[in-house]
Amino acid sequence: MTGVLRLACIDSEAAPLFDASKDGKTRTGYEPEAAALVARQLGYTLEWVFTDWDDMIPAVQQGRADAVWCGQGIIPSRQEQLNFTRPYAVFNETVLVRAGDPARKPEDLAGYRIAAIAGSANMRLADTFDGGITIPFGSSADVFGDMIAALRKGTVDAMVDDDVVTVPLGDDPDFDIAFTAQTENPWGIGIAKHNQELLQTVDTALGEVIADGRLEPIWNKWMPDLPFPPALLKGTRS
Repeated sequence: MTGVLRLACIDSEAAPLFDASKDGKTRTGYEPEAAALVARQLGYTLEWVFTDWDDMIPAVQQGRADAVWCGQGIIPSRQEQLNFTRPYAVFNETVLVRAGDPARKPEDLAGYRIAAIAGSANMRLADTFDGGITIPFGSSADVFGDMIAALRKGTVDAMVDDDVVTVPLGDDPDFDIAFTAQTENPWGIGIAKHNQELLQTVDTALGEVIADGRLEPIWNKWMPDLPFPPALLKGTRS
């Protein structure tokens, strides 16, 4: 490990988590600012490695990036591939439908084509909706935008994603929020299984900026309508 922390992520619009980079290097949003805080705590320079969604974990496993910091819910299928730090975020999951659609609860989604990111916590939730037809998305650098476009065009009938990025779309006249499931999914930084030293180093730095109160103002800046999760203060590594 050098003095550079290379983080894999897609380069797309998913405010307030992150915006597309204007220069291919710098980024804004909650995740980039939180990552920069942790990098400063470590004394490292931060470098983003942009990939398609499906290539983020392989990039870390193959050494093209040091870690994934990009909307990674800590779920068993990912834990089989990477180790994760303690959480830096906890979110619920929201189902979005087109404006005027009457669906307001899971039972209403029978027969619906439901978009979710393949292998994600969102897909795991979508799979529980009886009678729903899940449509996996993922092989793209803009998977979130792809799902929104598919819902807008009518090639899917609903989409599931985390409340932080989905709830704001309820203000778009083309969409309605069907409901939010209180799943409280923790998100962490994914690091290769063999890199235990980096895992410990990054986890410790993240724990320090949470404990001393430096992460909370960043959360409040980007997500003022979501309370800072108390669970982060007692978070442990996965």
